[in-house]
Amino acid sequence: MQTIPIIYKLFFLYIEPISAIVGSCYAGGKPAAYLNFLAKNPSIIDANAVPPTPTLISLYQLSNLYFLFALNEHIVLNSTNSIKTWRRLLFCLLLADFGHLGTMWPLALEKGVQEVYLNPMGWNAMEWGSVGFVYAGATMRLAFLFGLGMGGQGRAMEAKRE
Repeated sequence: MQTIPIIYKLFFLYIEPISAIVGSCYAGGKPAAYLNFLAKNPSIIDANAVPPTPTLISLYQLSNLYFLFALNEHIVLNSTNSIKTWRRLLFCLLLADFGHLGTMWPLALEKGVQEVYLNPMGWNAMEWGSVGFVYAGATMRLAFLFGLGMGGQGRAMEAKRE
């Protein structure tokens, strides 16, 4: 059985799940501050105020989903060296990456598409997490799915198992 290269294990088993847990804690523990980072003009949102109930519920649900994402990625991938399982889960997460980038579209309409998606020098912490880190995760997933660093036999070994 082929082993997963350490760079992928570090990123998918530890770095990304920890990042998702941080996002979960922030969305659920500091909802007004979380919203403040998503506003074009942060001064319009009182970072100490309690958001309206529907917004608060949405942020708690987002927090829960970030936590699920972290657990799912870490526990499932840590339980196997099956390339097939890793590829399937990482493909699903790649689709979620594109969806996550799409959720930033309303902000891109307010601030400008280039500002939100292509200007890392202008990003705040939330944009770094919601765009920059998602770019990093998607890049790592694509690298894995294309077999980079897996050795020349990665795809051949997988094909034999199917």
